Amino acid sequence: MGKAYGYVRVSSTDQNEDRQLAAMRGQNVPDANIYIDKQSGKDFNRPQYNKLINVLTQGDLLYILSIDRLGRNYEEIQKQWRILTKEKGVDICVIDMPLLDTRNGKDLMGTFIADLVLQILSFVAETERGNIRERQQQGISAAKEKGVKFGRPEAALPDNFHKIIKQWKLGNITATEAARQCHISRSTFYRKVYKYKLFNKKKK
Repeated sequence: MGKAYGYVRVSSTDQNEDRQLAAMRGQNVPDANIYIDKQSGKDFNRPQYNKLINVLTQGDLLYILSIDRLGRNYEEIQKQWRILTKEKGVDICVIDMPLLDTRNGKDLMGTFIADLVLQILSFVAETERGNIRERQQQGISAAKEKGVKFGRPEAALPDNFHKIIKQWKLGNITATEAARQCHISRSTFYRKVYKYKLFNKKKK
C-alpha cells in the first residue's frame, strides 16, 4: 500500500494555510508528507510541488483540498493530473469534491465522469483567476481616477535642498556629491532639479 501525501498552496506569504492543513490532518496525512507552496497558481513552477512530484511513486495517494489549490491554469491542471494519475500511477483525492477521487469509479463510466468534472472545475478555476485580475485592474483604474498614487512614495528632500542645488549650480560640488547629500540617486537628483525648475543656466 502506498503512502498518503498532501499538497497545500496559498497565493502569498500573508495568507493562512491552516484550513488546508486541518483538512490534510483530517485525512491522517503525516505532517512530514505535507508540502506547502506560498505563491501564485498560474503555473507549476513551484519548489515544494516539484519536490512532491519527485517523491510520489506508484500507489501513493495525494490529497488536495480543492482543485484551485492545485492550480488555476486550465491546461496546466489537465497536464499535471495526467502526469500524476497516468505516468506516475498516483491516486488523487480532491477533498471538497468527492467525484474527483480516483480511487472510486475506476471503470470507464467513473473515469469519464471524473474527467468531465475535472475539465469543468479547471475551466472555472482559470475563469475566476481571469475575473480576479480584471477586477484588480478595474479597482486600480478607479483609484487612479480618484487621485490615488501607486508605487513607492517619492524620497523626501532635505531641508537644505535649495542650498545644495545652489552649491551645485555654482560648481562647488558635483551632481554625484549633491545627490549623495540629498540621499537620492543621481538620476533622481536631476529629475528633482527639473521638477522644481532649478536647472536654469547652471554656471560652469
